[in-house]
Amino acid sequence: MTSFRIGEAAALLGVSPDTIRRWVDAGRLAAVRDEHGHRTIEGTDLAAFATTLAAETDEHSEVSSARNRLRGIVTAIVKDTVMAQVDIQAGPFRVVSLMSREAVDEMGLQVGSLAVAVIKSTTVVVEKLSR
Repeated sequence: MTSFRIGEAAALLGVSPDTIRRWVDAGRLAAVRDEHGHRTIEGTDLAAFATTLAAETDEHSEVSSARNRLRGIVTAIVKDTVMAQVDIQAGPFRVVSLMSREAVDEMGLQVGSLAVAVIKSTTVVVEKLSR
């Protein structure tokens, strides 16, 4: 069976190894010690935990039919007279969305804004989050 070390699990879930250790210590995520004394997480346990994590609601999010939501920070905006390109860094993922300049201006998006890339089929929708 596939098992993952703490660092590998952290990279897959987009969190720090310390976060994984805290979840293990709190009993949220099962781990065992390998023959070298390192904590490992079984692949099936990690997959089940990832599914429950994804199902947890974000207190800042609205109700939506879209399930693929990547929370991140706006790192770049390029605008012309009609359209805009918005780059979001969501953990290890760079997401690029093309939208109208008017939408960017109305949302008040700027570099450093907290945002969510909502991915539904081939469309990426950007939502600005308040803190």
